[in-house]
Amino acid sequence: MNPLIETPTTCASDCDVLIIGGGPAGSTAAALLAERGHRVTLMEKAHHPRFHIGESLLPANLPLLEKLGVADAVKTIGMEKWGAEFVSPWHDHKQSFEFADALDKSMPLAYQVRRSEFDEILIRNAIQKKARVVEGCRVRDVRFLPDKKGVLAQARHDDGSIETVRARFVMDASGRDTFLAGRLKAKHRNKKHSSAAIYAHFSGASRNPGKAAGNISIYWFEHGWFWLIPLADGATSIGVVAWPYYLKTRKQKSLTQFFQETIALCKPLHARLQNARLTSPVEATANFSYSCDRTHGSNYLLLGDAYAFIDPIFSSGVMLAMQSAFAGADAVDTALRHPHQAIAALKKFDQSMRIGPREFSWFIYRVTNPALRNMFMAPRDIFRVKQALLSVLAGDVFGKTPIQGPLLVFKGLYYASSLLNPVRTMKAWRMRKHNIRVVDGINAATN
Repeated sequence: MNPLIETPTTCASDCDVLIIGGGPAGSTAAALLAERGHRVTLMEKAHHPRFHIGESLLPANLPLLEKLGVADAVKTIGMEKWGAEFVSPWHDHKQSFEFADALDKSMPLAYQVRRSEFDEILIRNAIQKKARVVEGCRVRDVRFLPDKKGVLAQARHDDGSIETVRARFVMDASGRDTFLAGRLKAKHRNKKHSSAAIYAHFSGASRNPGKAAGNISIYWFEHGWFWLIPLADGATSIGVVAWPYYLKTRKQKSLTQFFQETIALCKPLHARLQNARLTSPVEATANFSYSCDRTHGSNYLLLGDAYAFIDPIFSSGVMLAMQSAFAGADAVDTALRHPHQAIAALKKFDQSMRIGPREFSWFIYRVTNPALRNMFMAPRDIFRVKQALLSVLAGDVFGKTPIQGPLLVFKGLYYASSLLNPVRTMKAWRMRKHNIRVVDGINAATN
């Protein structure tokens, strides 16, 4: 060997559970499993704190934060969010919703959080619970050993050193990187939905008065929708989720210019930003919607966005990630302690993972349809329909709250309205088919 050629140093380690990714799903799973006595190694490619979108929590997050023991810490950094408002250019009024009006009255609020602060709270909690957390470490390969003997992973640290980890189980919480699904060829574009996002932080944005100051605002416009999320330190997160064809019209414009011009298309939002100043780089994410054809294997699980992502309009991302971590921790704990119960435990995990995407996707696929938009903008509480809708907006889709009956009534009213307006319905169907079509070059358009 040529002594002038440096070779990376290597080391080896063993654990019960290897977790890839230190976002809300990975950090939550690490804390839960370490608390139960398992040897956990979590590897995160970045260093906390780091920027991330998805700042809006749901009321259903709060019981999970209580169970993790971090509720007070999150409250300290959070902006109280008591509800949401929807603004439509096809209606002459705003429509506000308060979580306190949902079927379950015990979850009346949530928080808006800077994800850099929120995610750091969660990952430091995992360290406190005795999980081994390694930041600045990217898992590059995972090999499944024969006869279900576990996995062998290779990771590269920021200093160039290589670590080989042998684990009994691996949990993929890599988010939109979809580490395992990509290697297993299990990830697929969502053919029922297609969108991309552009986003940034502003200072000086106008806020709603009083208790509603922290509420999220959703603005429909011709090419998709915007979010406005007020944060406790005075910053405001603004983002647009748009159809692929619209993103392609950017052409040679800078991302910042295109973002500003897009905001100008939505007059109510533009008015709230008249005195605002851009305080972060404008960033974009293409190919927003995808899903995987499996949630698990005999010795691996996919958590949160590593399994599926549809659209952030109902702010479900963090809640679904953390919920998947709770379900995943239960499954892995059972599989490791009682191998003969592993199949049943993994089946239960699979069922849990599919609930959230199923419940939210019905609304997401139709939220730009005139019939559903009208129902959002003029909700009626026939047979507790409005309360059930608010329960969905609050993320209360996993508990014992009896939302299914009222939701069936809601969906029945939607289909009846669609049938009574066949011309409008057909036009909306054709428009949606046009909107979600794949457009070549969309990745380049958002870079």
